[in-house]
Amino acid sequence: MKQLASLIVALTISLAIVWQGHARNIKQLLPIAGALESTEAQGKLDGSVKFFFGKEKTREGVKTLRNDVALGKVSLRGKSDDTACNSAFLSALAELQKRAKQHGADAVVNVVSYYKRVEMSSPTQFECHEGSGYMAVALRGDFVKAAEK
Repeated sequence: MKQLASLIVALTISLAIVWQGHARNIKQLLPIAGALESTEAQGKLDGSVKFFFGKEKTREGVKTLRNDVALGKVSLRGKSDDTACNSAFLSALAELQKRAKQHGADAVVNVVSYYKRVEMSSPTQFECHEGSGYMAVALRGDFVKAAEK
């Protein structure tokens, strides 16, 4: 009887590990402009910090303060995939905006998608991942401040 109970426990643990290894992860690419033009963007972003998407050379007269990663995660409940992705993207941008202000930055440059530490650079699109019941967007960017004259 003890052996049967041990076998059942072992099988249950094995199935749980396999199930987590095959968790849902569907990648979508969506336009940045669509999210930034939404009414939700006005409520989350105040315009005090500028965002520049995609990798580019550091401009003259700009001091890089640090870089950081922000994750936006939104439940799919009652939302379309695109709406949830846009909301997750805006949440990640709002977090970058908050951190930029804390560090005295006036812009975030080289903003790239950075889901599970895999970089995807585009000036026009962001990467959104659908999990089981949620959408997630991870963004990485460099906080910069224009040089004082």
